[in-house]
Amino acid sequence: MLHHISVAVNQPLHVGNVLAEVLQGRCFPFPPHPGSYMVVVGDEYGTGIELYPADTQLTPGLEEVEFSTGNMAQSFTSIHAAISVPTSLEQIGEIANREGWLVRLCDRGPFKVIEFWVENKLMLEFLTPELAKDYLQFAQPGVFEAFFNQAAAQLVEA
Repeated sequence: MLHHISVAVNQPLHVGNVLAEVLQGRCFPFPPHPGSYMVVVGDEYGTGIELYPADTQLTPGLEEVEFSTGNMAQSFTSIHAAISVPTSLEQIGEIANREGWLVRLCDRGPFKVIEFWVENKLMLEFLTPELAKDYLQFAQPGVFEAFFNQAAAQLVEA
C-alpha cells in the first residue's frame, strides 16, 4: 500500500495547490523542510504527496533522514506514480491546460491512464474512477504474471 510519495519540483506551493485541486485534497506547509508542502487527500489510506524544492536531496542522517539542498535540479526524473483521482478526464485536461502542462490519455495495453506532466518534467498517471476499474482488474498477481509471460514469449519469438 503506497501511502505517500515525495517529489522535488520547481514551485512546491503552486504544484501543491494544483495537485490538491486534481486530488480534491488540501495543501499544507511541510514543517520538517521549509519551502516544502504536502497534499493530503483525506481518504482512508492516508494518501499524500510531499513536494520539496527542486534542489532537495534526502540523505541518511545519524538517526533519521536529513534534508539537504544544492544545485542538482533535474529536467526529468524516473519517478512516477499512478494515482486514482475523483476528477474527470475533462477536469484534469482543463487544469493541465491552464497550467501549460502536457496532459494526454494513453493506452498502456490492458488499461489506460492520463499522463499529467507536472511542470512538464514529472509524470503522474491519473486514473479517473472509470479508468481505475480496468487498472485494478489488471493489477492482480496472476494477471501480471500472464501478461509478462506473454510479453517475454513474444520477445523470444522476435
